[in-house]
Amino acid sequence: MKILFWLSILTVIYVYFGYPLLVYALSLFYKNPRRGEYTYPTLSILISVYNEEKNIENKILSLLSIGYPSDRVEILIGSDGSTDQTDEIIRKFTGIASAAPSVEPRNDGGGETKCIRFFRQEERKGKPGMLNLLVKEAKGEIIVFSDARQRLDKDSLKELVKNFSDKRVGSVSAELEFEGENTQTGNGVGLYWKYEKFIRKAESKIGSMLGATGALYAIRKELFPELPKDLILDDVYIPMCIVQKGYRAIFDEKTKIYDKYSKSAKEEFSRKSRTLAGNFQLVMYLKWLLNPFRSPVAWQFISHKFLRLIVPFLLILAFVSNMFILENYFYRLVFILQIVFYTLAFFGLIFEHKNRLFDVSYMFCVMNSAAVVGLYKFLTHKQDVLWQKAGESLRRQGLKSEVIVEDIR
Repeated sequence: MKILFWLSILTVIYVYFGYPLLVYALSLFYKNPRRGEYTYPTLSILISVYNEEKNIENKILSLLSIGYPSDRVEILIGSDGSTDQTDEIIRKFTGIASAAPSVEPRNDGGGETKCIRFFRQEERKGKPGMLNLLVKEAKGEIIVFSDARQRLDKDSLKELVKNFSDKRVGSVSAELEFEGENTQTGNGVGLYWKYEKFIRKAESKIGSMLGATGALYAIRKELFPELPKDLILDDVYIPMCIVQKGYRAIFDEKTKIYDKYSKSAKEEFSRKSRTLAGNFQLVMYLKWLLNPFRSPVAWQFISHKFLRLIVPFLLILAFVSNMFILENYFYRLVFILQIVFYTLAFFGLIFEHKNRLFDVSYMFCVMNSAAVVGLYKFLTHKQDVLWQKAGESLRRQGLKSEVIVEDIR
């Protein structure tokens, strides 16, 4: 029992404390990736949307107000079988009538007019298929991926492209910051995200980070890999395929994008379980990531991604094995500390008011529980590639497989 106890405890300590400190210490011996005053390359901003009527107008306004030469950027929006008012909002905003396939763009956002190209896929097939389509249609040298919900800083794209002056850089990720009311969930998520950024910055400095911030990242177009149709985490798969080709995937803290905290632990749990199911999937698709002889990021991936998938089971093992070795003060103290920690998490579950002590332990347990659910979804194939919003049915029957292109220049 002692062997099981120490194996589980030391692995958990390594994952959450040892690895971050080691990778940070190593990063002190490296310089930050070189940033240049890169002459404005042509950009294609890609957004795949499904039922985003609450967010799409603000997103377009945000993109129209970015400080980037209008003749050097195009915006490609792909609607993946949206059933709400998303398509109508896009058409209205850009001045498209349903009967008029192409008219001059209109800018209501106070910024320079950008070229907007709109694609609609009648049958919902998922984000990977839509991104494959949009990349084929994109004309820019640099592909920029973004989601519908988040707001860009006006200088985000200028800062982003400076990193591509280094020929070794193939993927660049922005820094996500949270704004708005800090809810109970936000206490835990906010601290967790600061911790994650600390690790990502260090990983980026010594070579490559493991993926990208899905809300905003960019790649060289020629490095884009065809995405599997059932892929869950495109923002990890794409940068890792680029790393495999010998390029770097880096983190740029000067490039900002803003999001809001999850409204509830349930929402965060759903998002996290999907992400972790995607991590299990990545291990199957990109087995080379676990091979130190083939992967330049094997140590990082095993320490940062793979071991985290088994932490929930190690926590259970540590608790159960500790119950059988209460022979001295140390083991009794560790056992008591575990009980106190999980009790605080329980209080975080039943009390809605904000309390950092409760909320951090609560969100730690929520995220590790999500890993168990993520494994279950992966093994049973119950994690659909289609993202389903809370309380929403998919209504996919009877739809035609057809792509409608409305090209606005």
